[in-house]
Amino acid sequence: MRPTVRLALPVSLLVLALSACAPAPIYKPTANNVAVPPSQVAREPERYGSADVIWGGRIVNVRNFADHSEIEVLAYPLDGSQRPQANDTGNGRFIAAMPGYVESLDYPSGGLVTIAGRLNGTRTGNVGQAQYTFPLVSVNQSHVWTAKEMSGGHPNVSFGVGVGVIR
Repeated sequence: MRPTVRLALPVSLLVLALSACAPAPIYKPTANNVAVPPSQVAREPERYGSADVIWGGRIVNVRNFADHSEIEVLAYPLDGSQRPQANDTGNGRFIAAMPGYVESLDYPSGGLVTIAGRLNGTRTGNVGQAQYTFPLVSVNQSHVWTAKEMSGGHPNVSFGVGVGVIR
């Protein structure tokens, strides 16, 4: 047997085993989904109309109004399980609009969230002293990630060569 053929099976099994450790995405994209970051939608809102999005990031704050609530989110890229990758660079901010009252303890400032919803225009506001254009998303589904969920699905496998001492 050729060496490349002998290595192919173990490598294939290793890749399969490691990919099986990652949880599946929580939301299924619709036919109307666009895979663009909020910063791009803010620059060209007319191009995206009322497309569906699956976005996530870090919760900045929650504002409750008489008939709806708004969650300001600093967007991050999502991994294959749709978890926000908070160690990456931000992709802009967006406002997630939800019907009714949202308890700020359920959507804590600094928490990580993934939402699925439909674009609903933009709104100009401020981030500090700077003027900012926020894409608005009418939320259909949302998920606030726990620390356990964020660390889950990452296999604790390491490879190395050397000598170790355990006391």
